[in-house]
Amino acid sequence: MLKFTFRRLRNSIRIIGPSKNFSSTTQYERIPKETVDCVVIGAGVVGIAVARALALKGRQVLVIDSASTFGTGTSSRNSEVIHAGIYYPPNSLKAVLCVRGRELLYRYCSEHEIPHKQIGKLIVATGYSEISKLNDLMNRGNQNGVGGLRMMEGYEAMRMEPELQCVKALLSPSSGIVDTHSLMLSLVGEAENLRATFSYNTTVIGGHREGNHIYLHISESKDLDNCNGEFPLHPELILIPKLVVNSAGLSAPALAKRFNGLNSGVIPVAYYARGCYFTLSNTKIPPFRHLIYPIPEDGGLGVHVTLDLNSQVKFGPDVEWIAGIDDVSSFLNKFDYSVSANRAERFYPEIRKYYPHLKDESLESGYAGIRPKLCGPGQSPIDFVIQGEDIHGVPGLVNLFGIESPGLTSSMAIAEYIATRFL
Repeated sequence: MLKFTFRRLRNSIRIIGPSKNFSSTTQYERIPKETVDCVVIGAGVVGIAVARALALKGRQVLVIDSASTFGTGTSSRNSEVIHAGIYYPPNSLKAVLCVRGRELLYRYCSEHEIPHKQIGKLIVATGYSEISKLNDLMNRGNQNGVGGLRMMEGYEAMRMEPELQCVKALLSPSSGIVDTHSLMLSLVGEAENLRATFSYNTTVIGGHREGNHIYLHISESKDLDNCNGEFPLHPELILIPKLVVNSAGLSAPALAKRFNGLNSGVIPVAYYARGCYFTLSNTKIPPFRHLIYPIPEDGGLGVHVTLDLNSQVKFGPDVEWIAGIDDVSSFLNKFDYSVSANRAERFYPEIRKYYPHLKDESLESGYAGIRPKLCGPGQSPIDFVIQGEDIHGVPGLVNLFGIESPGLTSSMAIAEYIATRFL
């Protein structure tokens, strides 16, 4: 797999298209400029899937990421769960793209031998007061077209999972798990075989609009790393694409605010919910064979049981609302991903609601991820935001905001959506 860095970027984009004599403001007139066809900002699972989908349409695609390789942000810090589409309001983008994305993802994994397993999920009510919420979830899932859902009495669920404790459970047989890294590696390989180019260690720091064209401001990541939070006065390169997909994840809103000529009123407020995972130690046989989820909580789906493809048991994520960071740090993904061992004390009582036999000192620190949310504490959940010219008025720009869960499951459907509607 080819890895392009900033210093090779100008040579690589000449394959995509020669320079043209575009007008430019005095401020940027001496900065090198290159025309390109399609630029995808962000090489997470969604950005990679979009790049592949655009390349399949015959477009020449350049993917830019500030990290040294693909998938180093949210895409590598999640539960690796393939969601069925139960939780989301009917006809929302999350519902439609999750259901469609699950279908595409299972098919892709089967055809490309990506490690995955359809192990099913139990969403459990541990008290009688939660049963009405469980019924609501089943009704919502049915409205969303999720097949095979079945409400179970507690004794039925506990017969399936002897370590489980609940009064009622909703079985979702179409839920599963996937090896996210293998999935991304395959998508990158396909995109490159279709002549997409990946430029790592390269950061889009902003842009400006001239007429019907958006000009992207590019810097080498290492130069940003040395600027102590202050932006360089001028970009080192300007790209002039026909289509830009802002799939920068956690930093997508901050980047959009640095596009001069884009109405900042259409950019949603960004919130950040950190979630920690802990692994189950000192066990040779996993206590569960299915994913086990409690009733959803504010900001997330609750501390749940996830199995990976090696049968390791993970619990998480919890929800910790955190403040944002400066734009430079955001673009370089310098969020705090540390996991404090002391945080396990909050996990034990939550897990024991449905797994009462969890032993003391059996949780080990795992990893953390951060959800790119568009709603804060106590606020109602907000749908995916996929903005085109009809919303923000800038030709050739697509902004992806709030692509949190079920972003992994929806990734190929989001790509299909963009390739169908914006080309």
